[in-house]
Amino acid sequence: MKKFRTIAIYLPQYHRTKENDEWWGQGFTEWTNVTKAKPRFRGHYQPHLPKQFGFYDLRVPEALEEHATFAKEYGIDGFCFYHYWFSGKLMLEFPLEQMLKRKSPNFPFMICWANGDWNAAWTGNDNKILLKQEYSDDDDRAHFKYLLPFFLDSRYIRIDGKPVISIYRSFLNPNIEHSLEIWREEARKVGMELYICRMESMGREGIEYMKGFDAGIEFQPHNHNGFMKQYEKWFYIIQSKLHKLSKKIENKPLLFPYDKYVEFQETREYPTDYKYYPAVTPSWDNSARKGKLSFFAFTGSTPALYGRWLKNVLTKFSPYSKEENLVFINAWNEWAEGNHLEPDQKWDLGYLEATKDVIDKFNKEL
Repeated sequence: MKKFRTIAIYLPQYHRTKENDEWWGQGFTEWTNVTKAKPRFRGHYQPHLPKQFGFYDLRVPEALEEHATFAKEYGIDGFCFYHYWFSGKLMLEFPLEQMLKRKSPNFPFMICWANGDWNAAWTGNDNKILLKQEYSDDDDRAHFKYLLPFFLDSRYIRIDGKPVISIYRSFLNPNIEHSLEIWREEARKVGMELYICRMESMGREGIEYMKGFDAGIEFQPHNHNGFMKQYEKWFYIIQSKLHKLSKKIENKPLLFPYDKYVEFQETREYPTDYKYYPAVTPSWDNSARKGKLSFFAFTGSTPALYGRWLKNVLTKFSPYSKEENLVFINAWNEWAEGNHLEPDQKWDLGYLEATKDVIDKFNKEL
C-alpha cells in the first residue's frame, strides 16, 4: 500500500454534444475557448496550447487510454471525473460511460458530482439558466441507481471497500443530509457502504458543513481569502501596478503571484476536527473562459514552484489510515482555466516531471 494516493481531477468537456452545439455553436468544446485566448497584459501567458496529446476528442477511446498511461508513469494514482446530472438529464457523460463499457483504461477512477446549475455566467449572463438543478427523494434514488455500475467497477477508488464519491457544491442542496442518507440507504440495500466527501470551496469550509459526510476535499485555488487578507497592503500595490500595464482591459483582472500563494499555503494548517484531504494546483488562469470579463489568474507559476508546494503538502499531511491517504491535484486537463498537468507548448512535461520527482521521494512502497 502506498503512503499517498495522488488523484488528478479530470474534465470530460473535450467532445461535442448536441446541447453545446445548440447553445454555443456547431463544434463547441473546451478547445473552442482555449484556442481563442489572447494575452491580456504584458507578460501574460496565453494561450495555453497542448503539446503531447494535441487537441484530442474524448469520443476516441485511445485519448483517455493515453492519458491514463502518462498519468501512471508520472506518479498519478487515479482520476476524479466531473459528473453532471440534472434530474436524470446527463451532460458530458460519454467518456465515463465509454470507459465503463470498454473496461479500459485499466486505471483507478472516482466521481465528483458537479451539482451546480448550468448557466451562461462565463459570458457575463449569470441569469441565463441552461440546466436547473432540482433535488428530490426520487431523484436521489434514481441518481444512485445510475451511479451503481460505476461503484461496482473493480477500478473504482475505494476506502476500506467503500466507493469514494465527492459532491462539488454540497451547500446548494438545502436538504443535503437527507439526500446523503437516501444514498446510504440505497447502498445498504445492495450490501454496500459509501465514502462520501464534499469539496471545500466558495467560502463554505469547516466542520459546520460536514454533517453526513465522511471527509472534506480541499479545492484549490478557491480558498484564497486568507491569502488576500495576509498580503492585503502588498497585494493591492502590486494589483495597481499590474492594472496600469493593462489599460486596454475592459474589466480588470484579479492577479495573484504564484510564488506568494505557495508561501501562504506553506503556512496553513489543516483542520483537525474532521478528515480533510489536501490539494494543489499547477496554475490557474480562467481568462480563456471569461473572455473580456474580469478573470482570476496566477502569474509566475513554474514546475519548480508547483513541486515545492506539492512537497510541502505531502510533508504536512498525515493519512488517517492506510487507505485514507488521498491527495488531489486540480487538474489533469482544465485547459480553459489554465490548470493542467498535461504537457503544453511552454513547459512540455515540466509539471508532470515535478509531480513524479516529489511523489517518488515521498511515496515509496511501505
